[in-house]
Amino acid sequence: MSDYDPIVTALRHEINVLDRQLLETINRRLEVVQRLHEHKGVTGMPLRDLDREVAMLRALEADNTGPLSAEGVASFFTDVIELVRQEMYGD
Repeated sequence: MSDYDPIVTALRHEINVLDRQLLETINRRLEVVQRLHEHKGVTGMPLRDLDREVAMLRALEADNTGPLSAEGVASFFTDVIELVRQEMYGD
């Protein structure tokens, strides 16, 4: 029945658009991280910077205007970092 409700249909369409934007953004982020790691490899810098990860999470939590909670921000971006690591290194 909800498939015929125009509001449900419109909101589902909006969710689909947002999901595709998230997918595009994650793919772009992965490409940038690959370029960063290539540069770090050439210059001998360590690939992972835990202080940077913590600072990034804190800055995102501070910039967040909600409704996502600070815990949600931390969880989401920790998962993004882990996903990128898995994609790059198969960890």
